[in-house]
Amino acid sequence: MKVMLVKDVYKLGRAGDIKKVADGYGRNFLIPQGLAVLATAGAVKQAERIRQQAEIRRTELNSELKGLADKIQGILLTFSAKAGETGKLYGSITTQDVATAISEQTRFEVKKQQVDMQPIRNLGEYTAYVRLTMDLVPEVKIIVHREGEAIEEQAEEVVAEQAEPEAPAEAAPEA
Repeated sequence: MKVMLVKDVYKLGRAGDIKKVADGYGRNFLIPQGLAVLATAGAVKQAERIRQQAEIRRTELNSELKGLADKIQGILLTFSAKAGETGKLYGSITTQDVATAISEQTRFEVKKQQVDMQPIRNLGEYTAYVRLTMDLVPEVKIIVHREGEAIEEQAEEVVAEQAEPEAPAEAAPEA
């Protein structure tokens, strides 16, 4: 089935694109959600207008969310969890946990669908991505430690590691 996207669809395409999708995906999801229309001759003629309108909307949305993306970029989240001797968690850290922690720190509602990561099932450091728009995808650092262990030392090390690479990069253009 050929459809023309009316809105940007993550991992499929941008508004105005004509895509070949599975019949069920188009008929049961894209068209009822208002994300696409059938790619008829009349719809294809409107594709350029839809692309231009979507580009304007995308630019406005990116400019609105740029400050939030800068705020989220580089956030350090720490989770304490029960874990076995091998470092395997009794349970997991999910996208919902990460979204809630980000919302608490930034005071901006982040949905679990916007967090791009696999469930964390072991102790250690991880990286998650928050999809604000198709173009704005800030990165978040996650540290998972065993309950009762001191995490302050590990967090200070990560913050120091992040600060060190930035200092020479800033000094180089000035010289």
